[in-house]
Amino acid sequence: MRALLKLLLLAVPLGLLASYVPPTRLTRLDGSHIRPEELTRRIQELVDSAHVHGLAVAVFNHNQTMYEHAFGVKSMATKVPLRMDTEIYGASLSKAVFAVLVLKLVEEGQLTLDEPLQHYLSQPIYAYKPQTRWHDNYAALRTDTLYARITARMCLNHTTGFPNWRWDEKDQKLRVRFRPGSRYSYSGEGLVYLQVVLEKKLDRPLEDLMQEKIFRPLGMENSSYHWLPKFEANYCFGHDTAGKVLEKDKDNEPRSASTLETTPADYARFMAAVLQRKLLRPESWQEIFRTQVRVRSVQQMGPLSRKDSTLNDGIRLGYGLGWGVLQSPYGPGAFKEGHGDGFQHYSIVFPQQGIGVLLMSNSDNAESAFPELLHLTIADRFTPTAWENYVPYNHAQAVSKH
Repeated sequence: MRALLKLLLLAVPLGLLASYVPPTRLTRLDGSHIRPEELTRRIQELVDSAHVHGLAVAVFNHNQTMYEHAFGVKSMATKVPLRMDTEIYGASLSKAVFAVLVLKLVEEGQLTLDEPLQHYLSQPIYAYKPQTRWHDNYAALRTDTLYARITARMCLNHTTGFPNWRWDEKDQKLRVRFRPGSRYSYSGEGLVYLQVVLEKKLDRPLEDLMQEKIFRPLGMENSSYHWLPKFEANYCFGHDTAGKVLEKDKDNEPRSASTLETTPADYARFMAAVLQRKLLRPESWQEIFRTQVRVRSVQQMGPLSRKDSTLNDGIRLGYGLGWGVLQSPYGPGAFKEGHGDGFQHYSIVFPQQGIGVLLMSNSDNAESAFPELLHLTIADRFTPTAWENYVPYNHAQAVSKH
């Protein structure tokens, strides 16, 4: 055996020996390595310390999924282990997948990024009779003078002027808060507006389009923008910070911004496809990851989202199409988070390095561990965790030491 190993080493060109890395180790952005078993042990320590009830992790090297592991449980009530094939609510990870669909439709000539969306309709958006419980009801825009300027690009880079959700308004009526295209303000309503226009123009529902153009081509057999009966066999519940099991919402109507039901394994397939530049032409991927608008707010959500600062100028924080973007010494990074009651997710890819990580959790404590998890898995110290309001679980402890 030793003689065979020696022959194999001699067969490797001398110039490659110094850079050869055994496939049993994962490569991080800074060139450091970690063995899968060591990574699993240290993630488990973090999960325990931060009281994360369930967490699925996928790490990408060389544009491929090289590590997958699930920790914790599907439900604290049953203590059944979480698995990579367990159905989990995707929250705003929905937006990143929808962005790829939209660029696919642009390539097919179904729309352009900069044509006002109202131009694709035969009547004003507010004149259509709603077909859903609420999300396609645009009656409140009847007296609005700005919405007709909104384009697909503005929806995907969050510059529509819409609030995140109409429920954020005191009267719960949708309105455009500022001139579309003028500045960044995160908005689920913007992506849903784009969805509704596409559904009316193409006379096809979102779910059909996603299955045909994204899910089936990528083998994402357990993904949907609405609840499917087959999910009943293996799904997880969300948990609040105390570990209380939250009721599972199964009656969502398909919404591009927020209703993706998927599995960690399926979403890892999507991220690998992103790194491999599948489904779209190179110029479309370039447009998705190009900085469309700089982001200078102190935080992404809440009152500090309306206050500007220079805190993230070092990474040139911005937004592309459906993804946040940043700059690092290792090239650009593209990220998307997800946040809903009992579910917290984060994903980031560094295309030039072929490196990325996916974190999906059914625990309201997960975001407190995200900064450490990002450092541990891929040496990501560039994600704007303060902007995301990811307060470390040991923050109070660290403050007391100083």
